[in-house]
Amino acid sequence: MSGAGAADRDQVDGSGIRVAIVAGQWHDTIAAGLLAGAQREVERLGAEATVLPVPGSFELPVVAKTALENGFDAAVALGVIIRGGTPHFEYVSDAATSGLTRVAIDTGKPVGFGVLTLDDEQQGIDRAGLPGSKEDKGAEAAHAAIATAVVLRDLRGATVTA
Repeated sequence: MSGAGAADRDQVDGSGIRVAIVAGQWHDTIAAGLLAGAQREVERLGAEATVLPVPGSFELPVVAKTALENGFDAAVALGVIIRGGTPHFEYVSDAATSGLTRVAIDTGKPVGFGVLTLDDEQQGIDRAGLPGSKEDKGAEAAHAAIATAVVLRDLRGATVTA
């Protein structure tokens, strides 16, 4: 299990930050845990969230991009992809990861990456922030997006002197 070396989720002042939580709907229990964790973290940091459900992880990039282009300061992409017996896992994992990276670069706005790529369902349960889970990847993704949005807001408002 990963988690060693993870950044502390110290309090960040997320007030004024508008977050789009783009949430894939596959694997109900794990997806619900990720979403609940992200929502708790957004509230804890004082940001404002809107949940945008999408069918699955493949659809995350286009909805995240549209949300960011329409006034959101950050996006949190949540999805669950479980390896099966076909190459589908690799295609969807790559499309979601590459697409979300491109969204962040193209928009200049942060995308918290809460897409779980798993070998089995138990790995997702361990990471979904559910009772007994070892990690809360939804909360981690929300924290990363909001903390980065705050840094970008501060940078854009800073006066540079030589």
